[in-house]
Order: sequence, then C-alpha cells, then structure tokens
Amino acid sequence: MCSVRPSCWALTACLTLLLGALPHAQPAPTSRETFDPEFARSVREWTTGPEFLSPLVDHLPLVKGIPTPKDVLGYHVGTPKRLTKTDAALAYYRALEKASPRIRVTTIGKTDEGRDVTVVYIASEATLKQLPTHIANLGRLADPRGLSEADAARLVATTPPMYHLMAGLHSAETGPPEMLMELAYRLVASDTPLIRQIRDRVIVSFTPASDPDGRDRYIDWYRKYMVDITEEKDRISGPPYWGKYIFHDNNRDINYSQVTLRAHLEWYLKTHPPVMHDLHESVPFLYTFSGQAPQNPNLDPIVYGELPMFANFEMAQLTKYGMPGVWTHGFVDMWSPGYLAFMASNHNGLVRMYETFGNGGATTMKRRVAPPEGAGQTSREWYRPLPPYREVLWSLRNNTNYMQTAVLSALQYASAFPEVIVENFYRKSRNSVEAGQKEAPFAFVIPAGQQDRTRVDLLISLLQRQGIEVGRATGEVKLSDGTYAAGSYLVKRNQPYGRLAKTLLEKQTFPDPSLRTYDDTGWTMGLMLQVEVKPTVDKTVLDVPAPLVTDLSRTGTVADTGASAGWVVAHHGSNDMVRLRLALGSGVAVRAAAAAFAIGEVKYPAGSFLVPASAGAAFTDAVKRLGLDAQGLAAMPEVATIDVDLPRLAMFTTWGRTQEVGWVRHAFDTFGIPYDLVYKERIRQGSLRAAYDVILVPHQGTTGKSLVYDVERKAGPLAYRKDPAYPSLGTYGESDDITGGMGLEGVLELQKFVDEGGVLITLGASSYMPAEFGLVREVTATRPTGAFYAPGPIVQVEVLRPEHPIFFGYTKPTLPVRYANGPLFQVPQEDVADQVLMRFTGGDEGVLSGLMRGAAETRRRPALVATPVGKGRVVAFATNPCYRWQNHGEFGMLFNAAVLFWNDTPVKTPTPAATTAGVAP
Repeated sequence: MCSVRPSCWALTACLTLLLGALPHAQPAPTSRETFDPEFARSVREWTTGPEFLSPLVDHLPLVKGIPTPKDVLGYHVGTPKRLTKTDAALAYYRALEKASPRIRVTTIGKTDEGRDVTVVYIASEATLKQLPTHIANLGRLADPRGLSEADAARLVATTPPMYHLMAGLHSAETGPPEMLMELAYRLVASDTPLIRQIRDRVIVSFTPASDPDGRDRYIDWYRKYMVDITEEKDRISGPPYWGKYIFHDNNRDINYSQVTLRAHLEWYLKTHPPVMHDLHESVPFLYTFSGQAPQNPNLDPIVYGELPMFANFEMAQLTKYGMPGVWTHGFVDMWSPGYLAFMASNHNGLVRMYETFGNGGATTMKRRVAPPEGAGQTSREWYRPLPPYREVLWSLRNNTNYMQTAVLSALQYASAFPEVIVENFYRKSRNSVEAGQKEAPFAFVIPAGQQDRTRVDLLISLLQRQGIEVGRATGEVKLSDGTYAAGSYLVKRNQPYGRLAKTLLEKQTFPDPSLRTYDDTGWTMGLMLQVEVKPTVDKTVLDVPAPLVTDLSRTGTVADTGASAGWVVAHHGSNDMVRLRLALGSGVAVRAAAAAFAIGEVKYPAGSFLVPASAGAAFTDAVKRLGLDAQGLAAMPEVATIDVDLPRLAMFTTWGRTQEVGWVRHAFDTFGIPYDLVYKERIRQGSLRAAYDVILVPHQGTTGKSLVYDVERKAGPLAYRKDPAYPSLGTYGESDDITGGMGLEGVLELQKFVDEGGVLITLGASSYMPAEFGLVREVTATRPTGAFYAPGPIVQVEVLRPEHPIFFGYTKPTLPVRYANGPLFQVPQEDVADQVLMRFTGGDEGVLSGLMRGAAETRRRPALVATPVGKGRVVAFATNPCYRWQNHGEFGMLFNAAVLFWNDTPVKTPTPAATTAGVAP
C-alpha cells in the first residue's frame, strides 16, 4: 500500500471499490445457500405491497446449528402483533453467540431498574479474535498526539472501522430492536458476497435496546391496550413512563445525567466506533439524516461531506429496489450537540440517523401520511425523488424491510470504503488538536477564587465525563486578555476533544435567525451553571504549566471545631446547602441570616447558615463530605435570622406528561430532597393542607387547560397498576384510570390548599394554570405573537427583590436563565413592587446565548411572581429553573423557594426600579 500519503489511502479504497467491492455486493443470494420457505411466504404476506420489500431481505438463509430468531423466540421478526422484550432478545443473542464465533455479546452497564445494557459485536471470526487490538488501534487514532504519519497509515490500513447501531432509545419506536435480531442472524449466517464483505471489512456493533426499562414497559402497555387497535383514529397514548425519569429527553441529555446513557458514553470512550447510527421511527417512509442547516460550525468539515455521502447512496439503493418514500433532507439539523449518538461527531466520529415509518407497535393499520390540506412530507423534492404515498397500509414488516435494507446498504458502503472511514476518523481527531493550536480561542479559563467551588467542580466533572482534558495552573497565569491566580483551571483546545470543549463552553451564536432548529439553540455551560468561564485569544496559554486534573475530590473545612456557640456556613450559591440542611434533620434548629453581616473582616451574605454547637459531628462530617467551609463561632452574630425549617413537600405530576417532572424528580432524588409524588387522584382527594406545606408543580403541558385535563378520556378507562401479566406497569405510581386529569375539582382543592396557608409553586408552562383558572385573579398570563420564536436560548433576568430568600446565594443584579416558553405575566401596577421578584430584561441585548426571534416581546415582563392568596402564596416561575440537569445555576432558586425558605416572605418598600415591571394595561 502507498505508505503514508492520504491521497494514496483514498486511492486504495477507490480501487478496492472499483475492482471488487461493488460486484460482490449483489443482493441475490448465492446458490450454495438454502432458504426458509416459510419465512419468504410470511414476509410477502405481512408486507402490505411488493414495493415495500427488497431483494436484500425477502429471504432468510438456513444454516445448520445457527438458530434463526424464530428458533428461539417462536416467531419471525415482523410477525403481526408480536414484540420482543429485552430478556427474550438477549436470550436470542446469547444463543447466537453460543452457536457462532462471528458474534460476541457484552454487558456494558445496568439501567435504573437493573436490566442489562448490552452491546453486540459481529464480524468475521478472525476479526473478532483481534477485537481488543482493533479497539486499541481505534483509541490510538482517536488521540493522535505523538502518532507519526507512518504509524497512522499502518493503523488505518490494518484496523477495520466499527459501525455502531443503536435501537430502542425511544420506547414507542418499537421496530428497530426487532429488526436488529434478524440483521444479526443475517450477518452471522448468510454467505452472500455482500455479507462476507461486511464481515471481513467492518466490525458491526449495536445496542439492542438503548433504554431497556422503557422498552419493556411500553411492550407491556402495547400488549394490554394497543395490540388490537387497527384504525389510526383510535390510537392512544403510551404508558405514563418509559424509563425512571424521562421519555424522549434520553436523546437530549447533554450532560449524560441518566445512568443508562452514561453507560453508552463510557463504552464509547473506551471503544471509539467511527460511526454511530441511531435508528428511530417517525416520518414516512425512511428519512436518512444528511446533516442539514443550521450546522454546528465547530464540527470538522469532513463530517458534512460524510453525511450526504452515506445518505445519498442509501436513497439511491432503496429507490433502485423500487421502494418509495426514501429521502435525505428537510427534517433534522446539525445544530444541537445534545443528541445521544452525537457523542460520535462530538468526539470526531460520525453521527448517523434514520427515521423509519412506524405504528407505535406491531399492528398493521391504515395511516394518513399527508395532512388534509397540502402535501406535507409526500411532495416530490430534490431530496425526495420518489415520495411516500398520501395514505398507506403500513405494517411492522414494512418497517423492518425498509430499515434493514437501508442498514445493509450503509454497511455495503462502509465495507467498500473501510480505510476511508478510519482515515477520516483519524484526520478529524488530528484536525481537532491542530485547530486548538491555530484558532482562537486557544483555551477557556475557569478562574480560581470563585466563591462557590461546588459548581466549579461540577462543571469540570461534566467536561471530564465527555473525555475533555482539564488542567490546573501551578502558578499565576498572565495572558494578554487577563491575569488569573494560581489554581485556575485551563481547558486547552489543542487536545482531541478541543472542538467539543469549544462547543460546550462558548456562547452560541445562531447562524441564521430565519432558520428553525429541532431542539435548543443555547447551552453554554458557564451560563447554565453560573460559573465564570473566560475564553482567551492569547496563544501562550498553551504553554502554561497545568497538570491534568485527575481527582476532583475535596474535603470541606471546619475552622475552630471547638467553638462554643456553633458555626456559620456562608451561602455563596452552592446547591449543596440543601444537602447540608437535610443532613442535619429536623432535630437541629438551623437558622439563616436574613441580611448580610460581617464577623471581623469576613463578610457573609444573606442566607448564610447559623448552626448550633449541638449539631456536633453530624454537622462537621456533612461540611467536610460536601466540600463546604464552616467557621466556628464563640457567639452568634447580631443579625436578624429566619428558621430554616423543612416542609412537607408534594410534587404534582400529570399522568400524560411525566417527563419534565422526571427531570425535577431526578434533581430532588440526587440531592436527597424528600417529597411525595402525587397525581390527580391525591389532589382530588382533598385535605391537602393537612398533609403538605408545599406543592410543587413542575413544568408540564403547554397551557393551564392541558395541565388540568391531561390525558383525553376517549380511550379510557386506562388503568396503570401492578399486574403479574404486565410486570413493568404500575411503576412510580398507580391509577385505576390515568385519563381525565385533576379537572376543576382538583383546581378547587389547590385553591383550598393555598387559602389555608399552603405554598403552591409552579414552573414554566405550568404557571399558566394559576392565572388561567383564577387562583391568582389579578395576574394574567399571555403568549407571545406568532412571530416570536425562542428554541431554548439563555436570556438575562433582572432581580428586583434581592433581599427575598428565594435569592439567597445570588449576589448579582442580573442572572442568566434558560427561556422556557412559559407565560408572559402581567401584574397590576399597584402589586408589581411586592409581587414581581424577577423580570426579563428582554430585547436582543438580553439574549446571552442561542436564538430568540422577537426578543422585544419579553422586555421587562415578569419572570417570577409571588402572590399572596388567602393565608398562603402562589409562586409562579415563567422560567423552568430545573431543566434537563443543565441549568444548575438556577437550581438554587427552586431549592430556596420549595425547601429551605418556603415560608419566608420579607416585606419590601416599593422602589422605582420595580414599579414598571409587567404592568397590566
């Protein structure tokens, strides 16, 4: 081979393609194979039109000693009304592994509910024998520092690419895990030239079910309620839960907070597959991702050549087979880095994705594809040359045929150009290192001396979780754009994942305000955590001595442990203040300073904890464990204080929209905050004030009406209860009928709760409900105009009541928050000074990261309103201060409002700055 020159590598691959790859990739089986006639007959029967079947999948070889899916499961893949749970699928893969040396099954972690997270490898026997070596080689190419061109060329020439497929991330998308079982058998057992070529030149790996908990729960629900629904108009929603906390957001967990998703990331960073291909279901009939605009400019430009390269080949192949409705553009963009499979492109690999038409189960039904007016996704376009039909009879087998044919075409392409794929992976990794040496910013500095070190530690740990290297300066750092103390953290960009560091830490500037995007437009980590992060354009930062941080563990300090009066812990915004209070329990009378004070030369902010000496070892142990700092006191300071008493807390969730509640549950569970999760049944039961002090209603729904009435009654009753026949149901809550919502009866009980002295806290879109249903009669909640568009930007708010306990730990007059598309409040002028605690500054200048079109509509509109009602209060956030384990800088407001200072409301004299916020006309 041509040694080291990249052009020779590519030429070798092209010659391989021309001289042998494509002629071997014929779809027809060889005469040496025997086939399963029942399979062929059944597939033709279950496929609803001959055009929905390809010659790659209309047959199944039979090989003595190697079990087909039916041999283990008792049915063929694609059998109507049959779906396979994770334990049965794993049993099949284990049986296949036992029968053939061409497959290996591994467990990479556990789910929240204890199920195995599994990865399957398939390749030739010779390749699998060398799997550890090939994985090590991919790891070396992933970090090319110190790797010569000659050694890189050798590794590229001898290392097959790993092509990883992921199925079942979204549990209602039931087809991909079924298809992979048949694909696995075909790749192991078939002896066609195409399959041999794939086995010899590619390591195919896949995750059979990315969310095993959700898949099993959805299948139980499908079997109980959906299996016989054959009319699209009769379709119902799925179960109230998939995984323990979240639904679709398992493809939006940018910080990998969920245990199952971390298992995938940890596996990736050990294995480095150059391609990760996520198999989804939604649009007709098969969309293959091509990386449309808006595009993340930090990704290597090579990515934007690879994506259409694969997609166009697949579209051409399936169209060649006569399969309509395959397209490559006009759906998902390349802006957000937070999708699960984006871990590949974020780490210099290639993300790929399909959306294949599915019915949310295995039942054949007639589907309307086009909207009543217009063509929708059935129009002929340059990227959709043979469009889907306006109506179609669609089956699970159709879904399997399309997806498997496309995957085999993708593997055909990968096996024709294996060296190109591996070389591109290496080039992108090398380019990332070189970009950090040539392009500003050359590093991001996290200055030492920030008052809340716990959030600094969290930021660093989240970067390290994704493989980003963080160093700590051994001396003072003097740069042309700033001087930083010794101990400052440096994230230098001349590292393999330097581009990812830039993506996560920089301000997001949306490339074209006229474009729309599929998810958030802003995620800047320093703003989300409210940690100071400074980019530097001074290249000398690359030479600053900064050994890599390998251990973030830190023990807090307790000065003067023999203090006679007790201790003070400064509240500088650490979210771990709530952990500290909970660790002391209700038996310790913790108080907080109602205003700032000083002890000698040391200043303490409002909200600082004053803990009596009687707390003893429970206090000192907790401070050290949490990394906080306490100072002993000979006498308590002379400052007004408030009792930091703990509430009886309930968290309300609808049955139909549990995901956003799940993020809050996850945060509260992680911080150890106790709460009762309550549903409509408990709300309607009444006597709420006797049981609870605070009811928290996380962001859920889109209007007050959707929150109150929730799941439509048309399909009811739908019980969600423990049942031996459906063992995954009844988890995290039970109901005889999840439809109908709390209704007006529930709203009246919430009104009674507040009238009797309770605190009702609503977040984001849930804050429409108190205004729309009259719990706060003077406050109105409106919506922006149709011209407004704000897909998850980070915006600025102004704190109007800095002395309010909700803002203990916050000292700046303005704060960054994530815009949640919550209500635009209006408050009568005479109530503004007392009730409006925080407002959006608004306008384009108030957009700190991401896109907000029509930002003037938010100018000076209230972002947080606290309204006295009866003996209690309604605290309504227009923001969502607990969003996807991202905006930790806002968590403190929620913890203060709902836990630490839930019953503390200072009286404030109106100020000029506060009298014009959100005044009702």
